[in-house]
Amino acid sequence: MPCAIQHPPCALVNVEPMHNLLRYLPILDWGRRYDRAALSNDLIAAVIVTIMLIPQSLAYALLAGLPPEAGIYASIVPIILYAIFGTSRALAVGPVAVVSLLTASAVGQVAEQGTAGYAVAALTLAFLSGGFLVLLGVLRLGFLANFLSHPVIAGFITASGILIATSQLKHILGVSAHGHTLPEMLGSILAHLDQTSGITVVIGALATAFLFWVRKNLKPALRRMGVPPLLADVLTKAGPVAAVVVSTVAVWAFGLDAWGVKIVGEVPQGLPPLTLPGLSSDLIGALLVPAILISIIGFVESISVAQTLAAKKRQRVDPDQELIGLGAANLGAAFTGGFPVTGGFSRSVVNFDAGAETPAAGAFTAIGLAIAALFLTPLVYFLPKATLAATIIVAVLSLVDFSILKKTWGYSRADFTAVAATIVLTLMAGVEAGVASGVAISILLHLYKTSRPHVAELGLVPGTQHFRNILRHKVQTDPTLVTLRVDESLYFVNARFLEDLIQSRVTEGCEIRNVVLMFSAVNEVDFSALESLEAINHRLRDMGVGLHLSEVKGPVMDRLKQSHFLDELNGQVFLSQYDAWQRLTAPDRITYAAV
Repeated sequence: MPCAIQHPPCALVNVEPMHNLLRYLPILDWGRRYDRAALSNDLIAAVIVTIMLIPQSLAYALLAGLPPEAGIYASIVPIILYAIFGTSRALAVGPVAVVSLLTASAVGQVAEQGTAGYAVAALTLAFLSGGFLVLLGVLRLGFLANFLSHPVIAGFITASGILIATSQLKHILGVSAHGHTLPEMLGSILAHLDQTSGITVVIGALATAFLFWVRKNLKPALRRMGVPPLLADVLTKAGPVAAVVVSTVAVWAFGLDAWGVKIVGEVPQGLPPLTLPGLSSDLIGALLVPAILISIIGFVESISVAQTLAAKKRQRVDPDQELIGLGAANLGAAFTGGFPVTGGFSRSVVNFDAGAETPAAGAFTAIGLAIAALFLTPLVYFLPKATLAATIIVAVLSLVDFSILKKTWGYSRADFTAVAATIVLTLMAGVEAGVASGVAISILLHLYKTSRPHVAELGLVPGTQHFRNILRHKVQTDPTLVTLRVDESLYFVNARFLEDLIQSRVTEGCEIRNVVLMFSAVNEVDFSALESLEAINHRLRDMGVGLHLSEVKGPVMDRLKQSHFLDELNGQVFLSQYDAWQRLTAPDRITYAAV
């Protein structure tokens, strides 16, 4: 008996630290259940993703304005750190197109491409992004990403896909061009068309056409030939590798680099080096806002993919821990020669479809990339930049989706305005302006919609205790009673709107003796709204009209009780709207509202 009494306190002492460890180190959760079947599935997925990631990592480094090895470095340690701290079983972390473009835009404003300062700035950007993400995760502030609405994100990604594809045309043509907006890019490309390399155009065009064909037609063709599904999938994902191998051999065999074909050149052979980001106040000040924008965009893209894939296996993804996992990955990139990373859509889907069971698949992918960095980098010396550009173009054009304009136009003109404005501003003013405007538009749209909440005047459905909008249903009403259902929380933005609406409605009819505010949809009343309710109460009392509340939620009532509002209320608080109806109406006054 004494032992039984002593055990529970010991258990309680031990559970809390273990809970914290499992929260911050999810690897302790799935790692203890890891078995041979999971190992086999993870290894297969890792092989497929590694094949896909090698050319992608080189290409996205090129897009970010960094040496190609930076793409490989950004895909090794960051993936391992995410496997330790992340919660998604299928998310594949590494360089992605949109974040690479944002990196080039941000870093290009503080350093010249190709210089040591440019590389240091990219490391600093990853460091600031990682620190910001970890801070949000520790403080459980993942909800902040909700300030970017889906239409705005869709518009930004579509515009970014266009910018990315346009930025790679210079490599397809073999010309020197620059710019961060669509007019700048197109103008620069047109101005340098006389420098076009015919051989480069042939290589770029053939690689692009081949990759489009592979993406759409190779797998069905292989399946018709009787190739097993898994092998067909591997061969399809190896399409970019095939383009890299063939074009590299062609440049080497025919000496095409001497004919103006720009090649990757020497890529350092070895594991990621230990690097340090720049910590000068000027550099941090210049990159802090871009780092925050990159963090938000990367997290939104990553968490949407992770949650979609997790739902297919009825698994759970913790958004706050995902922030820590992505933050750790970016910090890892900052100290190992990389640049900002996040979860990629296409790689994650491939990882999931290939059968990845745990984040260990990502760790195995990192090992494969480390082997490539140690032994394969000399083989890409003659790799033409046009092939990498083709890889990027084919990958990002799948992100372009103008159907969102048609969908939002038919559903909500406000959302259409947000999408269209985000696309136009991103194309014309650059990605940072596009992201910033997207956040601002999302917030402004929310404020606009909630500033004029839907308020319905209600009547009783005959023979029931239900109340419905008098403009939509044939309901019973009383000319001396006005019942208004407020379908939004009340706060400083919409408080005055409710004042004006009630004032206007009460002055319409001299018979009105009572106003009931039905609060069934009100989840919050802030101090500004409380003052408005007090003003409404005083005005109605002076007019000889009673103000009543019904169906007030518990938390709202608790807040109201902390003020003097309920003491000064010239009416009553009813538990249900039907109670208010019975108390404030008379049978001889009841009429039917005309619909």
